[in-house]
Amino acid sequence: MGFVNLRALLSVITATLWISISEFTRNELLFKEYWIKHYQTLGLDFPDEPINGAIWGLWSLFLALGIFQLSKKFNFIETALTAWFFAFLMMWVAIGNLNVLPTSLLVFAMPLSLLECVVATWIIKSLYKINIEK
Repeated sequence: MGFVNLRALLSVITATLWISISEFTRNELLFKEYWIKHYQTLGLDFPDEPINGAIWGLWSLFLALGIFQLSKKFNFIETALTAWFFAFLMMWVAIGNLNVLPTSLLVFAMPLSLLECVVATWIIKSLYKINIEK
């Protein structure tokens, strides 16, 4: 494995860790009670089994891989915004359609998720040494 491939791996793993920490902080530490109450109003249990955490870890890896690929073609802002659009806006449309999205959280989730994508993009572009301007 060449030096460039090691940098690619390091950038994706580091971004995955950042995304996982960001998601965990937002959804487990800051807003879990909102999620639980919303699910209770729907007559559902909030899914917080260990398998759910593992799936979110996999989601974080997929997002980091997507950002890595986007960052090779787009500049910093385009990469971060495109990743945010496809990861978050589309997810909110889907879970909103299923009526399991507590819309009151969007005022917090929108800027925090955008920050998540911006930092993940910065990690990947910095560690992989992809020109920040490109």
